[in-house]
Amino acid sequence: MNKLSSHLALAQTFLFSPGHRPEFFNKALASSSKAIIIDLEDAVPPEQKKQAREHIRDFWQTCSIENRQRVLIRINPLDTDFTKDDIAFLNLLEGPLNIVVPKAESLEQLVRFTQQVALLQAIIPIIESARGIDSVKEIATHPLALRLALGNIDTQADLGLRCDENETELLPIKFAINLASRLAQIAPPIDGVTTDIHNSEFLAKDTQRAKRLGFGAKLCIHPKQVDVVITCFTPTEKEIEYAKRVVEADRASQGAAVQLDGKMIDRPVVLLAKRTLQLANLM
Repeated sequence: MNKLSSHLALAQTFLFSPGHRPEFFNKALASSSKAIIIDLEDAVPPEQKKQAREHIRDFWQTCSIENRQRVLIRINPLDTDFTKDDIAFLNLLEGPLNIVVPKAESLEQLVRFTQQVALLQAIIPIIESARGIDSVKEIATHPLALRLALGNIDTQADLGLRCDENETELLPIKFAINLASRLAQIAPPIDGVTTDIHNSEFLAKDTQRAKRLGFGAKLCIHPKQVDVVITCFTPTEKEIEYAKRVVEADRASQGAAVQLDGKMIDRPVVLLAKRTLQLANLM
C-alpha cells in the first residue's frame, strides 16, 4: 500500500462515534468526514465494553466494503485488562482493518500488538503520554503506522500541564510529532480534539494553528465540527495556483532544483505542492 496516497492518509477529519451507541454509526458515515473512528476506549464505560464490541461486529457485517475503508476502530490502551478481549474481537472481523491505538508508548508494544491481529491494514498510534513522546520517532517507523495522532487532553494530564486556551504549552510536542512523521515519511499527523463543540470560530483557530504546525487532519467529537475543519484544511485558490506552478516548474526542470519567484524549488517543496493538489482533488 502506498501510504501517502491511501484514502486515510488524505483524510482531514476523523470523527469519533461511541462504540456502545450503534444508532450513531451510520449517522457518522453520513457526515462529510472521510474517516470515522468507532470508539472502544474513552467514550465507552467499562461495563459496556463487551456490548460495544458486539455492536461493532454487527455493524461491520452489514457495512459495505467501501465504507469499511472509512472506518477505524479505536481499541483500549495496550497492556490493560481489555487488551486480550480487544484482540480476540478484532480477529473475528473480516479485513482489512484500520486501528487507532491509544496511549502508544513504544515500537515494541506496537509490534507485539500487530503480530496478534491477522488482517491489519494500517494503525494510527495516538501519542498522549511522556513515554509516547519520548519514543515518538521509533513509533512512527512501524511499517503499519499510517499517521500519528496527538491526544492533547491526556498529554496535558500525564505531564501535569496547565495549558492556556491555545494550548501553547503543547507546541514543542506537536513539533516533535510532525518531525517524527516527516522522518518516517508517513502522512501528516492528526491534531487532538477541540472540546467546545459550539464555538466554530475557536475550532477554526485551533485548526488553522494545527495546519501551520504541519498537521494535516484533526480529531472531531461532533459532526458539526467536521465541515469547519475540512474548510480550514482545504487548500485555498492561492495555494492551489502556487502548487500548480511548482509542479510545472519541477516537470520542466526534469527534477533538478529550479528557481520560482526568486525562491529555490527542491524535492520537499515539490512533495508539499503535490499533496496540496491531492487535497484539492487535482492529482
